[in-house]
Amino acid sequence: MAFDHSKFLIRFVEEAREHCARISEGLLNLEKTPGDAEMLNALFRSAHTIKGSSRMMKLAGVTELAHKMEDVLDAVRGGKISLAASVSDSLFRGVDALSEMLERIVAGDKSPEAPEALCAELANAVTISAVEDVPVQSDSSDSSDTPGQSDKQVATTPAEPAPPQHPATRGRQVDYLRINAAKLDELIRLMGEIVSEHGRLRRHIGRLREIERSTARHLKAVAEQFATGDGVHEMLRDAGAALQLSLRKSVRDMSDASLMQDHLVADLQETSLRMRMQPLSTVFDPLRRTVRDLAHENGKDIDFVVNGGDTELDRKIIDRLGDSLMHMIRNALDHGVENSAERVAAGKNPKGTISLSAFYDSGSVTISLSDDGRGLSVDRLRDKALARRLFDADVLAGMTRTEITDLIFMPGFSTSPIITDLSGRGVGMDVVRKSIVDELKGTIVIETMEGCGTTFLLRLPLNLAVFPLFLISANGRICALPATSLVEMLLVQHNEIIEIVNKRAIRLREQIIPVENLAALLRLTQESTVESREALIVIIRDGEEKLGLVVDEIIGREEMVVKPLPVHLQNLRMVSGVTIGVRNSIINVLHVPELFVQAREISEPGRRAPAVKEDRVQRVLVVDDSINTREIEKSILEAYGYNVITAEDGEDAYGKTRGSQFDLVITDVEMPRLDGFSLTERLRGDERYRNIPIIIVTSREKDEDKKRGILVGASAYIVKGAFDQSNLIDTVRSLIG
Repeated sequence: MAFDHSKFLIRFVEEAREHCARISEGLLNLEKTPGDAEMLNALFRSAHTIKGSSRMMKLAGVTELAHKMEDVLDAVRGGKISLAASVSDSLFRGVDALSEMLERIVAGDKSPEAPEALCAELANAVTISAVEDVPVQSDSSDSSDTPGQSDKQVATTPAEPAPPQHPATRGRQVDYLRINAAKLDELIRLMGEIVSEHGRLRRHIGRLREIERSTARHLKAVAEQFATGDGVHEMLRDAGAALQLSLRKSVRDMSDASLMQDHLVADLQETSLRMRMQPLSTVFDPLRRTVRDLAHENGKDIDFVVNGGDTELDRKIIDRLGDSLMHMIRNALDHGVENSAERVAAGKNPKGTISLSAFYDSGSVTISLSDDGRGLSVDRLRDKALARRLFDADVLAGMTRTEITDLIFMPGFSTSPIITDLSGRGVGMDVVRKSIVDELKGTIVIETMEGCGTTFLLRLPLNLAVFPLFLISANGRICALPATSLVEMLLVQHNEIIEIVNKRAIRLREQIIPVENLAALLRLTQESTVESREALIVIIRDGEEKLGLVVDEIIGREEMVVKPLPVHLQNLRMVSGVTIGVRNSIINVLHVPELFVQAREISEPGRRAPAVKEDRVQRVLVVDDSINTREIEKSILEAYGYNVITAEDGEDAYGKTRGSQFDLVITDVEMPRLDGFSLTERLRGDERYRNIPIIIVTSREKDEDKKRGILVGASAYIVKGAFDQSNLIDTVRSLIG
């Protein structure tokens, strides 16, 4: 009977992926500790295992590439060559090629070929580096495991790398079972429903207990009324007492059963959620390679420090976290960390540092991403917002430092000095906020100091299956607040609520905290009730800000399943989801960041309102010595509702700006009489055009040309080779709307 390779193909691919990840991780570690002989031996064994297993699976291309990598690693660990940067880069490319081949195998390609050029590069690395590099001493105690001997072992027994084991499990067999993720998700969903339903059961028992107490009081009153009655009355009293005793026993039995179920449901919840928990290292570790490659591309020397990778989170959260961390790391590399020359001039270490860490924090997980770069300039952010007419000058002047730094989360907002075809359009941080705050129910806090660096703190729930909620009441309406957003609850006298300008606040431990009625924030009709002397206040937080909410009652804390809003209601910013309460009533889960927005609007109406843009057609000046280019750009802009005037060169354009005010200028560079750079520089010297956006559209794509565009004050730089209609319109809209 023929051997059916297909049955083992998926297992081979999964194990080969694990080995590729180990090789990539090991190479990154070796860049810091190049003399780690144990690590070199481990990388050699991983490459050797891929080679042997792929040979059994008849995957000649994978075998060939893995063999070449094995030869290089064997030469390094044997001291024949050193792990120079060029050798390390070749091995990284080998890992990338192996990963790509594995994906092709999964897609159905049964025999992907190894890249010839890469195989030749790896083969040359063994010989060329041996001549050019100085050999390093390496422990080759594992050299007895020669390729020839190991091949015989693999031919008889397939190599299967054991999953990493916790120290406590070493020395005994651990069984693993692969489960379809969708089945696990369904199990977690059902567990969440059970937890939520059990909470409703407890509330039902509480009501029964109240009924039992009420019945006891009623029967006692009846017994006193008929204390001297005849035999019929005595029979009624005895029957009532027996009924009340039976009801009390039933309620007690149900309470005892509920307590037992509390323990069982809690264990079920913890065990089920633990099954879907994964260490953050699954998303942290791949970023090390990404940072290395991006740093090389940007010409920056970066030390990437990772801690807390063993901190665990729900897989659903981890799956959505990678893109957000990638955006933030790109920003740190592009706009945060300076190049070596700038850092030395600023008195810093020429090597920049980006740190990524995670830790548990009061029932949540906090992820910290920090860099020691330029930091965020509040003045520069304010000027950017003013130049883009996002807010009026007096509004910006009244904003706090936190509000100014939070402007980077606005769609289209960028701290880049210039928009190019690659970056600067402000796409990224608004996506990060939407993902972390809106989708994952977390918070983001920015800590920055100009010249010293920036830290982003992401606070996330442990899972998305069930949420700890506090049920509260405002004007008779029950709603819920995430427990992770609550700081504390307190009862204060009304005379302790002070008036500060047009705000109400309380003084709590030397801190002034603004206070608002939750009913007012929710626009609930105020009911005419007798005002008590005391106010029940719930303190919530959003990042570093705190807000006190005056509520009628705190009903309790519950673990509940939160359902997302239907599509047609997802524009309701005040509500982040709904849950099911008593008698299948719908309880709104409030969106905490929006409560802060509403509180600011109530205390200072219109303060955060964007600058009012005039209801008129915006005028654009297009400057190019090519009539064809001028007409193409004009037709595109007019199709989107802009009023376009053209000029044939820089002098013609400058003359037209003397007698007319434009909202935007688009100019070429190579023009007679006055080129685009000189035109931009001249316009920036004019007070009327100092903050007017200027876009340079040119065929010059060298970095020095883009740098000159930055120096003369251009707002955007578009290379004609990357020019298309959407590119131009997106840039124009990001600058003037």
